[in-house]
Amino acid sequence: MKFIETLEELHGLYGTPGAASTKKEAAWVTPEYRRIIEASPFLALATAGPEGLDCSPRGDLPGQLVRILDAHTLALPDRRGNDRIDSLRNIVRDPRVALMFLNPGNGNALRINGTARLTEDAGLCQSFEMEGRLPRSVAVIRIETIYFQCARAVIRAKLWAPHAATDLPTPGQILAAMTDGEVGGPRYDAEWPERAAQTMW
Repeated sequence: MKFIETLEELHGLYGTPGAASTKKEAAWVTPEYRRIIEASPFLALATAGPEGLDCSPRGDLPGQLVRILDAHTLALPDRRGNDRIDSLRNIVRDPRVALMFLNPGNGNALRINGTARLTEDAGLCQSFEMEGRLPRSVAVIRIETIYFQCARAVIRAKLWAPHAATDLPTPGQILAAMTDGEVGGPRYDAEWPERAAQTMW
């Protein structure tokens, strides 16, 4: 198997992108991109650190997922999760981040590349209060590039089409298999919905 080893080989294979692929990029939040960000309930956050790469899902109510502080800056609260803090450890040591927003029912993704810093600023954390709970930290993200990604991937995946239930392993089954039953199991799965409801924020 022959691999592509140089940029010259790669550019020779793909050619030059068209205007629609390059003119959509900005270094600030345009009015159109603002509407997409404020409507989005989900993004994937990619970070890099000494141990490698991380890509973490972030979900919240539209308008609460991130806040646009100004045309070049976003605030992303760290909601309740698994406390692994993989993304946060990475940001402290390497500020580079990439975000990909998805809006249910819409095929286009919105991508942002930039840098992030973490803060526990009381006023900013308080502004993200939900059901009496505050994020422990907020990532303040400086935008370097922002652009939309065409809908082909979402269309191919039929991401927003109704899907039949699949026979995938549950978290309880995965944990039980990996710990010889020490963690997880049917009880873990049965208790998860209530546990999640009580610790959502």
